[in-house]
Amino acid sequence: MPIHPTAIVDRTAEVDSTAEIGAYAIVEPAVRIGARTRIYAHAYLAQGTTLGQGCQIHPFAVVGHLPQDYKYKGEPSYLTVGDETVIREHVAIHRGTVPGSTTVIGRRCLFMCTAHVAHNCEIADDVIVAGTLSGHVEVGPRAFVSACGVHQFVRIGELAMLGGGARITVDVPPFMTAVERNRVIGPNVVGLRRAGLPAEERHELRQAFQRLYRSGLPFPEALEQVAQMVQTGAGRRFVAFLRAPSRRGFLISRSGAANRPEQTSV
Repeated sequence: MPIHPTAIVDRTAEVDSTAEIGAYAIVEPAVRIGARTRIYAHAYLAQGTTLGQGCQIHPFAVVGHLPQDYKYKGEPSYLTVGDETVIREHVAIHRGTVPGSTTVIGRRCLFMCTAHVAHNCEIADDVIVAGTLSGHVEVGPRAFVSACGVHQFVRIGELAMLGGGARITVDVPPFMTAVERNRVIGPNVVGLRRAGLPAEERHELRQAFQRLYRSGLPFPEALEQVAQMVQTGAGRRFVAFLRAPSRRGFLISRSGAANRPEQTSV
């Protein structure tokens, strides 16, 4: 097991025999490191962290450390990271804040340099994050979060694209592109093509965007029309996201206004 002699690895940590741990890395108690995972020099893995297979933790990343939450009183909580996820330099990912809770990172994710993921976030597979996610944020599969800030309890839908410098305080529907001041500017055209969505699904999502953002109809009425219109899997997932409970409301207006549900107040 290639562990550098200067690394500090707690004897209770479970490290696969094919994993690598570099110089001056720190691995705390109750950490699990999967097969073929590489921990680079000076990385820090905190107590309660589980890494899947084939992960990369780059220098000075802090993974699974204490949540930045005054309510946290030191109770056990956890972080799980899926297979083949890459965590680059100076990234900070915190474990859950509620006793026994878990921050969850999916498979094949990429966290770019200095990205931050706060406590109790749930990140799906194949997500790219270059910005800051506050606590309890949910990010759907294959979404891309540029260098921007996301408010706590916000949901980011599947294959959504968040532009650099955006301040996202409400939910972003799947397949859409959001930019500064909570504005949706259209479907994530490039991302949808790269993801291999068929032409009929891309066309239907463009129609859904036009109905929600350009028709001038009230949100409930526009959404009902979209629900009656969609026939593809992507269209149905789009509607399901907008019908699901929301803590922050939905990003639905090109001007940046949001439709806020009655239960919103965080």
